[in-house]
Parts: sequence; C-alpha cells; structure tokens
Amino acid sequence: MMPGDGGCQRLPRVVGLGRALELILTGQRISAQEAYRIGLVNKVVPAERLMSEATKVAETICQRSQLAVQACKEAITRGIGTPLREGLAYENLLLQQLFTTEDRLEGSRASAEKRAPLWKNR
Repeated sequence: MMPGDGGCQRLPRVVGLGRALELILTGQRISAQEAYRIGLVNKVVPAERLMSEATKVAETICQRSQLAVQACKEAITRGIGTPLREGLAYENLLLQQLFTTEDRLEGSRASAEKRAPLWKNR
C-alpha cells in the first residue's frame, strides 16, 4: 500500500524529498527524537505531559488576535504550493487587510500601554 490522505504530498513538504522517499518507500519507523530532528514534530515531551504541553500551546494561540491567526494560517496554507512571488503577494494582501482592523489598533495600544490586548475580532 501507500500513505493515504495526502501523506505522499505532505511529508516531502515537511521533511524534504529525500527523507520522505526513504520513509515512505521503506516503511521505516522512526523514534520521537528522530521525528523532532527532521522537523516532523515540533516538540517531544513525556506522555504524561502531552496534554498539558498541547494545552499550553493552544492557550497561547488563543490569546492572539484570531484575525491575525487566521490570516497567518491562510497565508501559509495557500502559499506553500505556489511560487514564492505569489505567496508573498497573497501574504501582503492579507497584511494590508489586517492593517484596517480594530484588532490591529488594539494590539498597538495594548503594547504601548503594557497590558494584555482585548481582541474584538474586528
């Protein structure tokens, strides 16, 4: 068989073509430390800390402007398969849109006032 659900498309984008070919064609299993070393995972933690670490990352993301988080995710996912010039143009478009939001102003104010921002998602 072969990886499904885009495995043959996604893995090379994460770990590079050569490493992806090796893993897919050999079916080789790798350790958590090796997955971390090749960039397949962001962090390795003991199993008992997995949910607390994942929750900490999720909470940090939730404290950010959700408009900015959404724009970043969109720029990355739409840009990853396009030529750099197209990805940069789309990213710039999203950035210009964010500059017109109330959240951008709130973020600037909160930073200047050394306080946590109160996002409105507008």
